[in-house]
Amino acid sequence: MSRALVVLLRFKKNAIIGARCKISSHSFICEGVTIEDDVFIGHHVCFVNDLFPRACRPDGTLQTEVDWKVIPIVVKRRATIGSGAVILGGVTIGAGAIVGAGAVVTKSVAARTVVAGNPARLLRTLDEGEAP
Repeated sequence: MSRALVVLLRFKKNAIIGARCKISSHSFICEGVTIEDDVFIGHHVCFVNDLFPRACRPDGTLQTEVDWKVIPIVVKRRATIGSGAVILGGVTIGAGAIVGAGAVVTKSVAARTVVAGNPARLLRTLDEGEAP
């Protein structure tokens, strides 16, 4: 991996990346994300592991790590996530699923389905002869 590519990818602690994945530049993979084998992540994909982010506690003091709970995300084997997609916490992207570019995924995506839009909606199911 080139030095320039390392600078452009952001991986946080406790993120798990499987074998043979292709993760494009400017993507952010936060804590609590599990990406299984053979997954494609397009440019500028963002994973969000906090559904209700806040800077301060109700008393006005800054929040710290103890105030925060990781909401996990799982991307199953051979899934594809298009450039600019946003994947929210608590979501599972099923095996072989395709998430369209720019989609905002707020709910889990079934295996071998194609979703797109904001919020992401089912477009179709992949036929048996279609990749992946």
